[in-house]
Amino acid sequence: MPDPKTAPRVLFVTSNRIGDCVISSGVIREIGRQLPGARITVASGRPPAPLFRAAPGVERVVILDKKKFAGHWLDLWKQTVGTRWDLVIDIRGSALSYLIPARRRVVYNRSWETGVRKVEMVSRLMGATAPLAPEIFLDDRARAEAAAVIDPQLATAPGPIIALAPIAHQPGKSWPADRWGALVEMMKADARFDGWRFMLVGGPGDHPPAAPALAAAGERGIDFVGRGDILASAAAIDRAALFVGNDSGLMHVAAAAGRPTLGLFGPTEWWLYGPWGPKTRTAASNETRGEFAPIEALTTRRVFDAVIELHATFIGPDGPAEP
Repeated sequence: MPDPKTAPRVLFVTSNRIGDCVISSGVIREIGRQLPGARITVASGRPPAPLFRAAPGVERVVILDKKKFAGHWLDLWKQTVGTRWDLVIDIRGSALSYLIPARRRVVYNRSWETGVRKVEMVSRLMGATAPLAPEIFLDDRARAEAAAVIDPQLATAPGPIIALAPIAHQPGKSWPADRWGALVEMMKADARFDGWRFMLVGGPGDHPPAAPALAAAGERGIDFVGRGDILASAAAIDRAALFVGNDSGLMHVAAAAGRPTLGLFGPTEWWLYGPWGPKTRTAASNETRGEFAPIEALTTRRVFDAVIELHATFIGPDGPAEP
């Protein structure tokens, strides 16, 4: 075991957005490969911070709550300037990285934006020889919080789960809430989803866009909206056989957890920000790279057909394997 007193010290400054944190989460493993035994401090926004509490090598998570006049960066400087860092990695490209002592710096700037997938961009930034696949670091606490909500409902009506995330916090990314309700009705009427449970996931305050789907699901619904932090939501999604969601942090969480994932895209760059992994698909309002259409142009039938294709590819006629 490396001596903690002499182990390399690494500061990883990541995003305040859940999706961006998941996209760059492969950096954690890469730090361990480049600096075995490294003691990692992660600085992130509050919503994604739980994603790192069980990550290998991470000994501290510093939460960056945005303050006026960039006061959050001053707070972080005060907490880090007294350490001689062996490596500083800054995905946000902040000036802070040049104001603290470090033997080596890896700092993002716009010159890294060359039209490749965001996962690939971060991997090149780190000098990795292969793409750094995103990863979710679940812990027992997150699994227990998910089980406390899900298990009592499955005890009375067991069945496979399809997780639905009708939430996206940027304008133009949210497929209309009423169509999520219509999508659930179409799945309920399809024999391939006989006995399935429909689990809605989201954060605090996300119940309005989830309400139509929950109403359509009725007794077959599971409400996991606002029921825990992002790692608890990840543990809930990990219990699902399929995931369908808007272009959002939860979509990236599902893909990183290895769940068969369908991401819905409107006027955003699905070819750059689509879910990463072999079990992922996208349904975009305009399928031509470089062209866009409002997400409202994505019809319920188009999304339903994409869900059926996801089911056919990763579930099949025999149904999902037992967990």
